[in-house]
Amino acid sequence: MNFDYSEEQQLLADSIRRFVAKDYDFEARKKIVASRQGASEEVWKTFAEMGLLGIPFAPEQGGFGGGATDLMSAMEAIGEGLVVEPFLATVGLAAQLVARGGSEAQKKAILPAVIEGRLKMAFAHTENGARYDLAHVSASAKKAGSVWLLDGEKRVVLGAPLADKLVVSARTSGRAAEPQGISLFLVDRAAAGVGLRPYATLDEMRAADVTLKGVEVGADALVGREGGALALIEEVVDFATALVCAEAIGAMKQANDATLEYLKTRKQFGVPIGTFQALQHRMVDMVIAAEQARSMAYLACAKVDGEKDARERARLVSAAKVKIADACRHVSQESIQLHGGMGMTEELKVSHTFRRLTMITQQFGDAEHHLTRFAALDRS
Repeated sequence: MNFDYSEEQQLLADSIRRFVAKDYDFEARKKIVASRQGASEEVWKTFAEMGLLGIPFAPEQGGFGGGATDLMSAMEAIGEGLVVEPFLATVGLAAQLVARGGSEAQKKAILPAVIEGRLKMAFAHTENGARYDLAHVSASAKKAGSVWLLDGEKRVVLGAPLADKLVVSARTSGRAAEPQGISLFLVDRAAAGVGLRPYATLDEMRAADVTLKGVEVGADALVGREGGALALIEEVVDFATALVCAEAIGAMKQANDATLEYLKTRKQFGVPIGTFQALQHRMVDMVIAAEQARSMAYLACAKVDGEKDARERARLVSAAKVKIADACRHVSQESIQLHGGMGMTEELKVSHTFRRLTMITQQFGDAEHHLTRFAALDRS
């Protein structure tokens, strides 16, 4: 397997890195995070102008027909810059559900707007007590004549405060945790009955708890087949997990580079602490962990793009996420320890990288969850 980026992928990554270095450095990011919205419309427009928002969508909608492997270099650059704009929530999750399961009318109405940067989206799925069980859906959708009425609560909906539309999972039949009976609906964030409690997450992203009280949507809001959305949700969450693995590679690179620079400049007993052999060994272990994780991120992205067997795709994505989670924990904690007390300060970017890597460890399933899933799929 060729682990080198193609010329186009490398050019895209380089353009994002140049943008981050010039217009999205750490000081600029701090101002964006501290703003009321917590994200920048100008940055989002720049992403659209770069063509970044259209990479994983079909040419018929104005995209480039790419996949997770085409997004790897971009996600790595996003990880290095600790970009807080809702790229994953919109392009990697909610819009993917429409692209893979929506009707032609839904695709035509939504995807060009996403690609052009005019529409942001979020996937409202997680509920109380669900942990990482994608089948745990208690929110209900009941038919009332020609419309659906949605009721329920969703927790930690990434990107919801910034979204124009939500893709909401709701149960049209069955009980919570049953695989059958889950459906997906397009809902305007500003629709009557939709309530949001927005907040900043540990890694300075924006999320919200969403309440649905008698939210009325038309029959054309149903995405995919009624009651059969779980397979689509699993497919898209695996896709998003692979993208998060790629993002982690960039964040780990940033942590390693910052730590190495600190070891070269921080002096003790009159010499740089990077000359101490014990610290050199720890730095080498961090680099090895990141490189091993890179290989697994490539594997995950390749499998979500090309693997037709859903069980094999899930098995290998879980294997990658276990390795990524372990590497994130090791690199983030070592980078803080090698920086000493300075590593915990708001003034250093490495402390913010630590937070993002900590969240990536948990996002879409921690190591324990994916070990369990891998073992179950490996036995069957």
